[in-house]
Amino acid sequence: MSDTLTILGSKGGPAIRPGGPNPTSMLLSLAGRQIVIDCGLGVTRGLVETGLSLKQLDLIFITHLHSDHVLELGPLLHTAWTTGLASPVHLYGPAGTRQVWQGFLASLDYDIRTRIEDEGRPDLSSLVKIIEYGEGPVFSEAGLTVIALRVDHPPVTECFALRFSDGLKTVVLSADTAFFPPLADFAAGADLLVHEAMLPEGVESIIARTGNGARLREHLHASHTLAADAGRIAAEAGVRTLVLNHLIPADDPAFSEEDWRRALAPVWNGPLVIARDGLSVAL
Repeated sequence: MSDTLTILGSKGGPAIRPGGPNPTSMLLSLAGRQIVIDCGLGVTRGLVETGLSLKQLDLIFITHLHSDHVLELGPLLHTAWTTGLASPVHLYGPAGTRQVWQGFLASLDYDIRTRIEDEGRPDLSSLVKIIEYGEGPVFSEAGLTVIALRVDHPPVTECFALRFSDGLKTVVLSADTAFFPPLADFAAGADLLVHEAMLPEGVESIIARTGNGARLREHLHASHTLAADAGRIAAEAGVRTLVLNHLIPADDPAFSEEDWRRALAPVWNGPLVIARDGLSVAL
């Protein structure tokens, strides 16, 4: 598979609606590795639709533990196991990732024990190697390096942007974050910057649909980045291509791709991709 980033889930937040996109997950093909990044609802089906065999699961990175990034982590690994996974999967995530995995194992204990005894499967828990990471170098193997930067996503403190590089190509993911100027240095010269984005006029639409009024409005503005500010980060970093992802809103018919492009026009004149589920971007 050529070097690509495939968006499996493009919406911000955990809610899903008829015909709408899935929460956050991505597949990065780089340095000969197939790297799953975040595991929101729908990641398993999304991976299968790319043609990837779940038995090939190798590397998983979780940026933070909000449900729209981790809800389907356990089900993905379990489904891969029932598909025939027999080699280790290395799971990198922030502090608390091990607890999430152990909680899933406990919830499916009956099924897992039954399948091991009745179907002769290997022990699922022993197949998943968990590495909890913090800011700084995270991974280096066979030319692939991964570096993490703690970003600003209150109230979550363990949330990390990730920089993937094979020495020739570099992909940077912002994770969920408020406008965070240090990301420009972190993403400097990247071939691809995948940055979360929010339309201010879309916030009120979300509040009207989901409720929780002032409290939700306060959270969104304190914890996420306006589309224009994502463009400012990309311009300062000098990246080749900007991908807007984790879109807020992503499933409101009142807003189209043109709204996102219009928001970016004053600050970013480079290649711009508006994420949608199933979209692949060549590196």
